[in-house]
Amino acid sequence: MTESPETLTAPNDDEPTATADESAPPAATGRPPKGPAPDLEKESEIAADYLEDLLDIADLDGDIDMDVEHDRAAVSVVGGDLDDLVGREGVVLEALQELTRLAVLTQTGHRSRLMLDIGGYRAGRRAVLSELGTATAEKVKTTGEKIRLEPMSPFERKIVHDAVAAAGLTSESEGEEPNRRVVVLPA
Repeated sequence: MTESPETLTAPNDDEPTATADESAPPAATGRPPKGPAPDLEKESEIAADYLEDLLDIADLDGDIDMDVEHDRAAVSVVGGDLDDLVGREGVVLEALQELTRLAVLTQTGHRSRLMLDIGGYRAGRRAVLSELGTATAEKVKTTGEKIRLEPMSPFERKIVHDAVAAAGLTSESEGEEPNRRVVVLPA
């Protein structure tokens, strides 16, 4: 194959190939460079320090618990009146999670998949959404028709997808953020 500005030559079978994403400099992809696996305990510590400072600035009481769950750092803020840090339908919590991930990125140079929970909000949502996924799967099995659920955050959709899969059906996400939703499909 000849090379032109729009076509690349085919690589030899013994040469590693790179996608455009892998070969582009980090600035071109908008993502930090890939490197060694992140230290999840260090991510938790950075996040905890960031959140402690935030609680101090906001003059809020709360204890911070750190853990590693499912190959990601997990940080929880518990105690006190933390409803304002969760916000309506978890919107403030989502924003704080992104800010905390940015704090980790700034200090480590690695994008974090850290999960933040405040006042047990995510734990409670997980139970509710798991039940929703299971009940919806049962309804789809009974009716044989697909069901579209209300729009959800990525965290919420993942829980529903897992519950549907555990019930023996498949599901998919459709739509664009912030209106992306789970569709449970019949067998």
